[in-house]
Amino acid sequence: MIGSLRGTVADWTVAGSILVDVGGVGYEVQTTPACAAACGGVGAEVLLSIHTHVREDAIVLYGFASGAQKRSFELLLSAHGVGPSLALSVLSTLEVDALHRAIEDEDLGVLSQVPGVGRKTAQRLVLDLKGRIDAGVEPMTSPRAGQVDEARMALEALGFSSVEIDAALLAAGEGSTETIVRSALRALASRS
Repeated sequence: MIGSLRGTVADWTVAGSILVDVGGVGYEVQTTPACAAACGGVGAEVLLSIHTHVREDAIVLYGFASGAQKRSFELLLSAHGVGPSLALSVLSTLEVDALHRAIEDEDLGVLSQVPGVGRKTAQRLVLDLKGRIDAGVEPMTSPRAGQVDEARMALEALGFSSVEIDAALLAAGEGSTETIVRSALRALASRS
């Protein structure tokens, strides 16, 4: 499974598809239009957190600017009747924090603003996901969230498991992304 991609934008579309060149190999990544625009133009360096979706007829990569967005996407996929296209549509319409608030507050009006989400689907999202938000997704409002997300992607790229990464990041403390990664690596080395 591909957990993250660091490379150069080779091409992108307004609809939210990015071609990321990683060492001469182009990976087509589906993302939100906002994420595609934030990646910059052709030639810009990007680091995307990736969800690899395997179907019978295709392997599709979905990319996100943060781990919180990726975890929200995966949480949405766990809801009954929600596939990758609808989950991406939800994240294209609602910020992560707004999505979490809408689910926890059972705000069907906000959820129904998403193209493809009617009242019944909104009710299903609330039913399936209410109470699971805090357990499954780190809020984006945490001041440390951005650095932790970047450190997590770096450690995933180095081949560490999610369990190892979680334990190491808890021990890492505060600081810049580089400081968190160094501390996490020291914690991982001391356990082996």
